[in-house]
Amino acid sequence: MHAMQYELTLPADYDMRVIRDRVARRGRLLDDWDGLGFKAYLARERGLRGSPVNQYAPFYLWNTVDGMNAFLWGGGFQGLSDDFGRPSVRQWTGLAYEEGGGAHARFAVRRRQPVPDCEPPAGTVEEAVREVRRLAAQDGALLAAAAVDTSRWELVHFSLWEHDTPKAGGDLFEVLHLSAPGRDRLSRGRRW
Repeated sequence: MHAMQYELTLPADYDMRVIRDRVARRGRLLDDWDGLGFKAYLARERGLRGSPVNQYAPFYLWNTVDGMNAFLWGGGFQGLSDDFGRPSVRQWTGLAYEEGGGAHARFAVRRRQPVPDCEPPAGTVEEAVREVRRLAAQDGALLAAAAVDTSRWELVHFSLWEHDTPKAGGDLFEVLHLSAPGRDRLSRGRRW
């Protein structure tokens, strides 16, 4: 499992209907992408739900590196780059994934945190696995995942929710669309 995200932080007066319309037109193009667990098309609007910015920031969980590479190098990513310029793409190695009982993804929470230098990373990673289980068990949670970027020693926690009052801390996004062709094939639990 591999996590991936890029962020387009847009001007404060940007009309976010442009992003909503784009997702409405193009979001379904990944509904059957080979190797994709899911892509959550995420947006935040400045001044809504505490967001300081307008942002489009899709989050992906990939079942296969081949699927991710086909997206990045085989044309899926090029449309975004053509329209907005090529953003930096963050990647994390998957640590844990769990399904919740929620039915519809309406909101997402993403929290990034450093892996502390002063303690062995194994303890921090085990805590991340426990947090995935805790989040997935909450009312309204659709799923939860954790991953790590060892080049920055950064954890990312990601969860999808039915409501805008999730029991998770972090940046709150609205889910504009969810493409999930391989979600049922994402391995649950700890990934080692």
